[in-house]
Amino acid sequence: MDVAHPTAGWEQVGERFYRKTQLYSKIFDQSLDLDNYIVAGAPYGGAIALYRNEDKLVAFQPTKPSKPSIDIYSCAGKLIRSIPWDKGSIKGLGWSEDEKLLVITSEGTVRCYYDFQGNFTQFSLGNGAEEIGVKSCKFYNHGLVALLTNNALVSVSSYDESRPKLLASPPEGIVHSWALIPPAYTLSRSVEVLLSIGQTVYVSDATECEDRFLDIGPFTHIGVSPNGRFASLYTETGHAHVITSDFQTRLSEHESKSRIPPKYFEWCGNDAVVIAWEDEVHIVGPGGALARFYYDSRVHLVPEHDGVRVIANDSCDFLQKVPDVIEEVFRLGTDSPASILLDAVEQLEMQSPKADDNIQLIRSHLVEAVGTCVNAAGHEFSVHWQKQLLKAASFGKSVLDIYNSDDFVDMCESLRVLNAVRFFEIGLPLSYEQYQRLSPSGLIARLLNRHEYLLALRIAGYLRLPTDKIYVHWASAKVRLGAEDDDTICRKVVEKLSGKPGISFEAIARAAYDEGRGRLATELLNHEPRAGRQVPLLLSMEEDEVALDKAIESGDTDLMYFVLHQLKRKLPLAAFFRVINSRPTATALVEASARLGDGDGREDTALLKDLYYQDDRRLDGAAVFVREALRQPESRTAGDKLALAGKLLTDNAKENAFELTAIKEAATLLRMQEAFDRDLTDSFTGLSVNQTMFKLIRLGYHGRAKKIQSEFKVPEKVAWWIRLQALVAKRDWNEIEEISKTRKSPIGWEPFYSQTLQAGNPRLAAVFIPKCASTGGLEPGQSIAMYEKCGMRVKAAEEAVKIKDAEAWSRLLEAAGRGTTEGREIERLGLSVFKK
Repeated sequence: MDVAHPTAGWEQVGERFYRKTQLYSKIFDQSLDLDNYIVAGAPYGGAIALYRNEDKLVAFQPTKPSKPSIDIYSCAGKLIRSIPWDKGSIKGLGWSEDEKLLVITSEGTVRCYYDFQGNFTQFSLGNGAEEIGVKSCKFYNHGLVALLTNNALVSVSSYDESRPKLLASPPEGIVHSWALIPPAYTLSRSVEVLLSIGQTVYVSDATECEDRFLDIGPFTHIGVSPNGRFASLYTETGHAHVITSDFQTRLSEHESKSRIPPKYFEWCGNDAVVIAWEDEVHIVGPGGALARFYYDSRVHLVPEHDGVRVIANDSCDFLQKVPDVIEEVFRLGTDSPASILLDAVEQLEMQSPKADDNIQLIRSHLVEAVGTCVNAAGHEFSVHWQKQLLKAASFGKSVLDIYNSDDFVDMCESLRVLNAVRFFEIGLPLSYEQYQRLSPSGLIARLLNRHEYLLALRIAGYLRLPTDKIYVHWASAKVRLGAEDDDTICRKVVEKLSGKPGISFEAIARAAYDEGRGRLATELLNHEPRAGRQVPLLLSMEEDEVALDKAIESGDTDLMYFVLHQLKRKLPLAAFFRVINSRPTATALVEASARLGDGDGREDTALLKDLYYQDDRRLDGAAVFVREALRQPESRTAGDKLALAGKLLTDNAKENAFELTAIKEAATLLRMQEAFDRDLTDSFTGLSVNQTMFKLIRLGYHGRAKKIQSEFKVPEKVAWWIRLQALVAKRDWNEIEEISKTRKSPIGWEPFYSQTLQAGNPRLAAVFIPKCASTGGLEPGQSIAMYEKCGMRVKAAEEAVKIKDAEAWSRLLEAAGRGTTEGREIERLGLSVFKK
């Protein structure tokens, strides 16, 4: 079978060529009259949505369903899904860049169908759309703008986080046509709307609406080029104008000589405008250059970044400017190195010696020729010419001594993928440029949307991409749509996915749960290795105890705290305690959390009391009351808390004898402190026994301190220490001196020496040195240092002479100075004992 030359479908438009490539033939049934439908196509060779045009009367057909529906087809005419529609008049039908179908009703309700199974999210445009009504809608990558009947403009910048906002209001009047400039191409980074009102065009964005002061309107059609740099205008008189999108420069004008307004007025890439009537399509290029294409039936246009898809009943075509590399290779009369290389490989197939002559002719440009042939292969839709161009590139690089084959290999991979998805059973007629924009991962996402899992897996494996999302999508669809019982589906899913890396059973389980198959979801979650993924879903499924067990098994404290926090908020307290009671780890975490409080260091006493009570931990419960008592500012309230603590322990008095005694003593101390607070001038509540004695002695109430000592059997040694510290703090030197006259001290005399010296009374401290020595508690020579610390060098020298320590005596003499009074006294003391 002869294959047509690539130039057979070319038409010259000015200095450039445009081509019409037939992608699919006989795509729609002849009984489906596209003239009666609103047609919206998704970008990047995406699906086509058809909806019966409500403004047209259609003859009743008994074989056709009477209920309205939105029918989704592939570009090859394969029906993917029919979505029943009963939500009122549709004023906007369009697609997002990631192939989500958007349907907007006259009341301002927006439905976003995020897959081809009829699942959707829904939101309202608000801003008065329900009362005023929607007139029409325009769409861009991930957003839309709705024109209301009062000319108000409502913008939605993201379908995932829908926050409809009003744009600046255009003036009143009939809007003859309008178009969008997406935010990516505006200086304000806000969507801009071009509206034909009266003779001029207004441009509205988030802050202001400006008049562009045109006088050639009104315009029945307005279009914006894919790169946002140019605008096209079509007047009622049939004139097409192309200007810059800032309305500063007029670029070209074309008179169509048609009084019938066209159905479509779209951009074909960034260099030409396509005007389509019922069965006639014109391509208008720079300078008003024109090419015409004719069809046998009504056509619909779907704009792409690099061309226009033409949808008719019997065909799906792609109009585009002939890519530069294709023109360089195939243009008639060309003598480019790439075209000579292509001719060389054809001569080689015929075993002609001219092949070598051609190679020698372009040897100096051979690398460039190979690269051009590789790139041209990517832009060709014909498999035959793809192969010929790649053969030419392969032949050329075989002649070269050094050539990096990476681009050649990448192109071979890309073409295998493109040819596979262009096949009519799949119906994704991507051009090479569209494939580059969409990316392989985006293409796989579209295949998953169509449930083409085998092809998606093969492409992912071929391009060395991860496959986990493909398997998860397949499994999620299986649990949602599978007719088998839960056990069978679970077994099939686990068998298929076991051993596959990166599989998230949590996502599959969530799909099962959303479908109302809770038991299947629980079974699938058992195969999720990451507890952090299992637990949130189990909680939302009301599987509280299973979620807690999974968290405990994981050993992740944060995850356990998360589950416990959720359960405590959701369950009654008694039910919460029943859940954690049989789980010691959970109980310990709840207890630790309550002890720490909410990060402020104050424990949750109410929770602790309930926890200890239900667990019959009376001693721990009493400890909570005791800690509460210690924090109370009033002694009466503290006493009540202690009484409650004692009451908890009375049932088992023998085992808790020590604790009961301690609580009784604490209560007694509180009563005594209450009396002191009442009778004395200072506050004692909250102090310990020792602190109470200290304060009483310091204030001069020695008798009351003795009473405390007697009541609480404070040991004599402890009492003396408290008394000494209180007297030193009070600087009661007379009382300390009186104590020094007693014969014996239970704590010895060294504390008196050190405490008095530290308090700044060396004279009184020295009084205790002989008493320390008399008890035998000092090391030989220690008294010398003690006197020296008190500043008494002569007394220190006496001690040195007494124990015949010549070195110490000599040091003291040098420190005092031989000529001083103190020095002469020290020298005199040592003369009788030490010889010079």
